[in-house]
Amino acid sequence: MERKKTRTINVGGVKIGGDSPISIQSMTNTDTRDVRATCKQINALQEAGCEIVRVAVPDMAAAAAIGEIKKQIQIPLVADVHFDYRLALQAMENGVDKLRINPGNIGGLDRIKAVVSMAKERGIAIRIGVNSGSLEGASPLSPDSSVVGISPRSLDDSHKHREATPEQLVQSALRHVKILEDMDFFDICLSVKSSNVPASIEAYVLLSKMVDYPLHVGITEAGTVWAGAIKSSLGIGAILSRGIGDTIRVSLTGDPVEEIHCAKEILKGLRLRRLGVELTSCPTCGRTEIDLISIANEVEKRCASINKSLHVAVMGCIVNGPGEAAAADIGIAGGKGRGVIFKKGKVVRTVVEAELVEALMGEIEGM
Repeated sequence: MERKKTRTINVGGVKIGGDSPISIQSMTNTDTRDVRATCKQINALQEAGCEIVRVAVPDMAAAAAIGEIKKQIQIPLVADVHFDYRLALQAMENGVDKLRINPGNIGGLDRIKAVVSMAKERGIAIRIGVNSGSLEGASPLSPDSSVVGISPRSLDDSHKHREATPEQLVQSALRHVKILEDMDFFDICLSVKSSNVPASIEAYVLLSKMVDYPLHVGITEAGTVWAGAIKSSLGIGAILSRGIGDTIRVSLTGDPVEEIHCAKEILKGLRLRRLGVELTSCPTCGRTEIDLISIANEVEKRCASINKSLHVAVMGCIVNGPGEAAAADIGIAGGKGRGVIFKKGKVVRTVVEAELVEALMGEIEGM
């Protein structure tokens, strides 16, 4: 599918926007001040396929920890800052690669200028991250927010008891963009996330028509690993399928490594990136004569650590099996107590059921 062409920004060597691949992000859920735990989680995220990682910076101790964290990781680091502009300055001093802020909630123009000036000097991009739960007025703003023309709600007070509309999300993002543009700063990435999937889709479609900045796509507060993965796949997938989006983050209540697994499957499913093994397997039916569910689960588990870009098919019968397996790089089609291994559309050999997984994995490892 054709993606909308956006500007390109650089985040610690990873490019976002333009012709760059859609990158995968996550956020740690450790206490940032705990350098050891945070680095351990970041390294696990990188191993799973995370390309940019964000940490919360709620206080100066967390901002100070960034310097040591940067020494122990190999992927770009984003500082998530709210309300106190000094946290942004300290994070940049300590080598962070990108900021996630809303300029209007870190103080008056002088404070914003201080952050923008250092970001310009150091080549640090800024993501304006608008969420439905943190719009102006939905949570306390800094006392100086009115200085930059952002009222506690130019939206009306009735919003306090209902979800933000797509238009409100976009309006908020554009107001923050103008603050930065007026300071001649354009290394900007935008997001307009809601936990409401249709609202998120509409907001991103609307925003995409109005700006050429790269867009960070996600469904905020999507839920637990199981339900949140489904909700995120629906929302992020729908947005990406419209050619909108340059980087994604799946937000789940759980181990953030699961966010990476889900994000990779979204990108693989839409054929936007080839990230390791893409598994096709049939749902089984009354024609299945092998234990395909166990076989498919074992193949998926063993393929999880393989970085080769391969399409693997695990099929259970002769109806759709041979066709699906033949269309994949490699695969099996089951019969009664045995299976046929296909490679690039050609039969390699027939193997008894008990040896199917080992035979298939052996072929995969040899490719």
